[in-house]
Amino acid sequence: MLAGQWAFVKKMGICHTLSLMKELETWFLQHQRTLPWRENITPYRVWISEVMLQQTQVSVVIPYFIRWMERFPTIDSLAKANIDDVIKLWEGLGYYSRARNLHAAANQIVTYYGGELPQSRNELLKIKGFGPYTSGAVSCFAFGQNEPAVDGNVMRVMTRFFDLHLDISKSQTRAEIEKRVSQLLLSVKPRILMEGLIELGALICTKTPSCLQCPIKHNCKAFERGTVSQLPVKAKRVATTKLHRDVACIFSDDALLISRGEMGKVMADLWEFPYFEKSEKEFHPKNALGVDAELLYEMQQFQHTFTRFRVILYPTVWRAKKRIEIPGFTWESFEKIGQLPFSSGHRKILSELQRREECISK
Repeated sequence: MLAGQWAFVKKMGICHTLSLMKELETWFLQHQRTLPWRENITPYRVWISEVMLQQTQVSVVIPYFIRWMERFPTIDSLAKANIDDVIKLWEGLGYYSRARNLHAAANQIVTYYGGELPQSRNELLKIKGFGPYTSGAVSCFAFGQNEPAVDGNVMRVMTRFFDLHLDISKSQTRAEIEKRVSQLLLSVKPRILMEGLIELGALICTKTPSCLQCPIKHNCKAFERGTVSQLPVKAKRVATTKLHRDVACIFSDDALLISRGEMGKVMADLWEFPYFEKSEKEFHPKNALGVDAELLYEMQQFQHTFTRFRVILYPTVWRAKKRIEIPGFTWESFEKIGQLPFSSGHRKILSELQRREECISK
């Protein structure tokens, strides 16, 4: 034990710290969820699962993780994959930059690290997409190193455990909690303790906590002082902006007009139908795109959200009288379009198109 760590333990109280570690470890080993990435633990499986779990619920991630490992069982297989196949497999998880970063990182790992993830947190931080949390998680969960992996669950547990009334949206607060967690990881089983903190935040110390079921409640400062409901402190979110868009699904024979998101933009590499911000004027493809077309039918409205926007889509289906080339757009066969990765809202529209086509063909 380092001198600084020992000083921290003395400041907290030796019994207080050791009790936390022992009780949390016992609870975790008895109550941990059975999750596919906890089976056959490898650095690669830890890495993929942790990236998928960012801003995504566990129940949603499980089938994606299983399919991913079947399709890309190794870092080398991921590096050799076509980026379109990677994004298509990711379709529905959102935050698509994560998928692009995984592919880029796999190539980086193959090129510079012989296809194996390095054990050093500092080396991991050099890899595309690896931030403080992911590098800490791989170091701790895969290699058993004394490295903190502080996610939202851990922030919530730690602010309550220490009764810290600090804004968790600030980098200084995260740094303080990482410092405290790293000093707590004095157990010979840092992975168990670290996963225990995450699991506690996911199952017990939730937004509306079940304090009476908590294994460390007797050492929790917020529980002792009655301040649990006040924590964690977080600055108000930026208000959501609502957008209204006309979406044109334009057929020409068996092809549809689509475009691909530009690199550097939110929907980069994802395909979408032509869309336009809704105005008071009645929408028509000839005015917007120069395509003379007849209206076949109007669809129901669809919604999707990204970053701070909530978008309401108003799709209409058209038949082009003549196919013309339009800069930034391409005509793709209806069959091939089903194999391309689409943004979430436009994927809903495509699914409805496919359903209607199947009904017509029956």
